[in-house]
Amino acid sequence: MPRPEKHVFVCLHQRAPTHPKGSCTTRGSAEVYQHFAAQIEQRSLYGKVALTATGCLGPCEHGANVLVYPDGIMYAGVDKADVETIVKEHFLRDAPVESLRIAAQLWG
Repeated sequence: MPRPEKHVFVCLHQRAPTHPKGSCTTRGSAEVYQHFAAQIEQRSLYGKVALTATGCLGPCEHGANVLVYPDGIMYAGVDKADVETIVKEHFLRDAPVESLRIAAQLWG
């Protein structure tokens, strides 16, 4: 497999419902992951964009969290509606979606 241009990691970590930080799964990350998979298929991005489900990325209380490499950009509060914007802007135009980036003080 050739090295992908982008590798997107979607947090699918799940904590107990009463945990004070919450978790990305309770904030819809499974749906976000599935929508990324559908977008990659619909746009024939296999080989260009890799998709990986991952454990905790850290700022759980701000999830669902998505991390894009090699750019080192983390998006927070991502929902299904944001996925197409990330794909169009970040993956296809190489222009990160600033409105979805996590605050620098939360993830440097």
